[in-house]
Amino acid sequence: MIEKDRTYLIMGLLDPNSIAYAIGKSIESAGGKVVYTMLSERMKRIFFDRSKTIDKEERDALDIRFCDVTVEQEVVDLFDTFDDLAGVVHAIAYVNPKTGLGPEFHTEAAEDLTTGFHISAVSLATVARHAVPKMPGGGGIVALTFDSQRAFPSYNWMGVNKAALEAVVRGLARRHGKDNVRVNAVSAGPLMTKAASKIPGFQDLGALWADAAPIHWDPEEDAAAVADAVSFLISGSAAKITGQTLYVDGGMNIVGGNMLPHERP
Repeated sequence: MIEKDRTYLIMGLLDPNSIAYAIGKSIESAGGKVVYTMLSERMKRIFFDRSKTIDKEERDALDIRFCDVTVEQEVVDLFDTFDDLAGVVHAIAYVNPKTGLGPEFHTEAAEDLTTGFHISAVSLATVARHAVPKMPGGGGIVALTFDSQRAFPSYNWMGVNKAALEAVVRGLARRHGKDNVRVNAVSAGPLMTKAASKIPGFQDLGALWADAAPIHWDPEEDAAAVADAVSFLISGSAAKITGQTLYVDGGMNIVGGNMLPHERP
């Protein structure tokens, strides 16, 4: 279970509609203390402070800090502010939508791809390296991924990054088992977030889930199910689970072909 009054760090907040915020609310509802990170104060002003989803009182009550995971010193400085973390959530991903997403997989923008790989996959190892010493009694690290076993329309190089992220999860799970730190991933179905809105053809992904997921999937409503799964994996209830990718996608990942009429709700 989530440990009451212990601190859980949620990295990758963008706005109140992001999966990071839903995860924080899930952990708080179970009694945990939540600290969020965003990329910068500028991003907070643009995306979070202007949001009408939550009121000013709730917004001001949040503990939000800033960290660019591609800058080692910023990661060091962030974790230097903690003494006893119970868990860390890595909800950070990036690819330039103009060069890494869209109808054409091929691109000459190698520098863009390298940046996206660093932010989306390598940064998890950077975070773990500095987080684990702040978990003296052990704890959990959970990353957010998306089905990387299949090629989806327009997802292109982010699919590559997510496959790498899941490999990093397994490597870290092996490395930090002796520290009693569990490292897992949650592979979510498509969720309607600000980040998702930048994916060309995102509506097509939603349509695929509508046609094939055994359990109905709603990109606008099912963030809570994903958040609760992350809360489980980061908690002591998942004490012997590590190196795993848990699919929370309505069962889409196990289906071959579309659902037939007699299989639909």
